[in-house]
Amino acid sequence: MASDDIHDAVLKGTYWWGMPTLLGATHDPDPANCDIALVGVPHSTGNGTTERDQHLGPRAVRNVSPWLGGRVHNDFAIDPWQVRVADVGDVPFPQANYNEHCIEQITKFYQNIDQANTRPVSIGGDHSITGGILMGLAGKNAKLTGGEKAALLHLDAHTDTYDMLDHFLGAKRSAAHWGSYLVKEGYVDASRSVQIGLRGHTRSLDWLQSSYDLGYEVITMERYREIGAQAACDIIRERLGDGPVYITFDLDCLDPTIAPAVSNLEPGVGGFSVDEANQLLRCVNGKNIIGGDVVCLMPTKDQANNITSMVASTIMFEIMSLVAGSLSNA
Repeated sequence: MASDDIHDAVLKGTYWWGMPTLLGATHDPDPANCDIALVGVPHSTGNGTTERDQHLGPRAVRNVSPWLGGRVHNDFAIDPWQVRVADVGDVPFPQANYNEHCIEQITKFYQNIDQANTRPVSIGGDHSITGGILMGLAGKNAKLTGGEKAALLHLDAHTDTYDMLDHFLGAKRSAAHWGSYLVKEGYVDASRSVQIGLRGHTRSLDWLQSSYDLGYEVITMERYREIGAQAACDIIRERLGDGPVYITFDLDCLDPTIAPAVSNLEPGVGGFSVDEANQLLRCVNGKNIIGGDVVCLMPTKDQANNITSMVASTIMFEIMSLVAGSLSNA
């Protein structure tokens, strides 16, 4: 083995030296030079709570995720690195404490990715980022969806369709509203979308009504336990259909023992195990996955071994592998 080959092989198995990038990918800020763009979205002001260290999520994942660089996906029997993957950097936020401006910045950034016909996999950041992302990737003039609305696979403990709130402590395009305004403004087709993992005590007894009214298929954690994983997967696959699909994964859908460093934890009801979450993600293998995101990582609350950041990294890898599979099937 040549010395350069040895160097590359060693680097792919380490993450404590060299310049950190998402999943150990090459850094290239031009989305036109890759098929999958890994993106950091260091945004916190859409959450509206005091748990605003979510903007540190991308940096934390860059620090630990390169251990996944070069790994193949055994379940899909593919090498996702056979397509061009690059870390294109972070969305810039010159007015980081002004949520509405930040969402505009996100949309512009992802419009550029869409126009390059590149599929993004992102790490946030609070959940408001999904609104900005999909306004850049879906609907009229979007290349990735062919001008269509996107179907949404939304794993979360919360609906994020809280129409009963005019704003979330000042933020309008917030972590509490994106699931609603994306439907109303023509970016997401709720009739082809699924929200799964919803749980916990809420502030109103009709907390699911806004999602029902919008047209989402809702699978609460209670319903998931009743019908079982396979039935849930069947619902997801049938519901999403053959059109463009976007995946958004809020880490609070996982059990807090697995992902403790998450904003807005729901510890009163058990969440998904990693295996359960992976099964739900993997059931959409073969669909037209245009991208996805992982949100609500709070690295300042993490354990010393950075377990939540590492879990977030593995979810990014799962979504990246799904996107790579979509590209291979295209």
